[in-house]
Amino acid sequence: MLEHLKVSNVALIEECAVHFGGGLNILTGETGAGKSILIDSINFVLGSRVGRDFVRSGAEVASVEAFFAIGNPDVTAKIAEMGVAIEEDGAVFIHRSHTSAGKTTCKINGKTVTIGMLREVAAFLIDIHGQHEHQSLLDPNKHLHLLDRFCQDQLAEPKSALARLISDYKALQKQVESLENQSGISPDQVEFYQFQLEEIQAANLQIDEEEELQKRRDFLKQGEKVEAVARGLADSLGVVSDIGGGLEFARNLASLDSSKEGMLVQLTSLHQQLEVIAKGHQRYLDNLSHDPEELDKIEERLDLLYRLKQKYKKDTSQILEYAGEIQEKLDLIENSEAELARLAEDKKSLEKEIGRTCLLMSKVRKDAATALSAQIEEILHGLGMAAAKFAIDIQRRKEFGARGFDRAEFMISTNKGEDMYPLSKIASGGEMSRTMLALKTALATYDSIETFIFDEIDTGISGRTAQQVAEKLSVISKTHQILCITHLPQIAAMGDVNFLIEKSPQGERTVTHVHKMAANGVIQEIARLIGGAQITDTTISAAEEMRKLAGKT
Repeated sequence: MLEHLKVSNVALIEECAVHFGGGLNILTGETGAGKSILIDSINFVLGSRVGRDFVRSGAEVASVEAFFAIGNPDVTAKIAEMGVAIEEDGAVFIHRSHTSAGKTTCKINGKTVTIGMLREVAAFLIDIHGQHEHQSLLDPNKHLHLLDRFCQDQLAEPKSALARLISDYKALQKQVESLENQSGISPDQVEFYQFQLEEIQAANLQIDEEEELQKRRDFLKQGEKVEAVARGLADSLGVVSDIGGGLEFARNLASLDSSKEGMLVQLTSLHQQLEVIAKGHQRYLDNLSHDPEELDKIEERLDLLYRLKQKYKKDTSQILEYAGEIQEKLDLIENSEAELARLAEDKKSLEKEIGRTCLLMSKVRKDAATALSAQIEEILHGLGMAAAKFAIDIQRRKEFGARGFDRAEFMISTNKGEDMYPLSKIASGGEMSRTMLALKTALATYDSIETFIFDEIDTGISGRTAQQVAEKLSVISKTHQILCITHLPQIAAMGDVNFLIEKSPQGERTVTHVHKMAANGVIQEIARLIGGAQITDTTISAAEEMRKLAGKT
């Protein structure tokens, strides 16, 4: 709930701090005292736009601070999901300022946020209803949402199932669109793809082939020089046979002179090494004989690779990857008709499942609409609209969405014998206020928002009806915090906490103040609402009686 509000330099308010209580908080005061300024300040701190006259004349910056203590863990969880850090005690502190130049700053729990984010968070904190702010009731697009709040438990599972089905349906649609785009390729394009694929496949490309070919080409271009040098080396290695002949002399010498045995060992080892080298080199020389056309073939292959790279503007690996993509496209085109037929069957199956889920949701809503309409009718009768009839008309839309295929509209007849008409056709502000209050009373148990603000919803009512409205506000205040601006003594008398808004001259300026009233002050204010400017013993007595009866209620 909203525990604390601080307003600085807003219109007639120079500095004002208000500590609200639980239950029914009543705000009263003379016309023009600044009650609307207070509501404008709350709207501002929750993200509403403001006019140029919002900043107090002579001030540079207007600011509003609001402190909320949230008791519903589901609400704190939803706000936390938006990236707002929430304390363990559920505290949410909002600060917003607005300069005379039009610059605005918003912070939630010390973190700077955008206006959009502020409004998203605010939607979970306060529900404001005023004499001219019945959009949720006047807009048929909001009626289904209000009805769903009444039957949210029964709708939770089918709504979750519908969300999954719609996700699958959208994914399937993307597949169909992709296939249709592929199958929409012209025959000429298909023929072109086939030509490219055949050309690439015929080339039999190999990764790193070009580098190996270039090395072989460079070697072959030096073939004659290499062969000449190799033969010269072979001739030089002819010394091996001479060393072989010398070994015989070395053996004889070693047999005659033992000191030469070491030399014999060395010559034998040298001869063996040279023989290995000579034989290896001879094999190398024999292999130098090559096909004279090999160089031409390599040049032709390199030329082919170069032309393909230039044509496709890709290297070898990328050309092979492109060929794979072409093959996939051609396979997809070839199989697209069969695949589209299969997807069409899957789509029909999904549509049937979605239809069944939407029908289930529709049945839940229609049953709930009957129960909710009966409750609202009963409450309206208790609010002085004895002949009122209320119904929720549920129609099927052509297309389904995340909320199914239902469209709901609130219908009402306020006078006996009249036909039912859409709620938006009601002209009376008093009837609209009571209808809204009846709806709020019926939905109070299911509403996760903890604070309601009613700004002069008592317009157009008086007497017994005013008493009934006061009693309904008291009922709602048992489960929700209510801030209510009123001119009616019956409603003011029902307050758990009463505030007086008044303005007074202060030097050259007029300043608005908000005071929490003690018991005697509440009686005085109720008496003023009863009797106007002149308060007599009779109005005081009536105020005391009204307060006493309200206490019993």
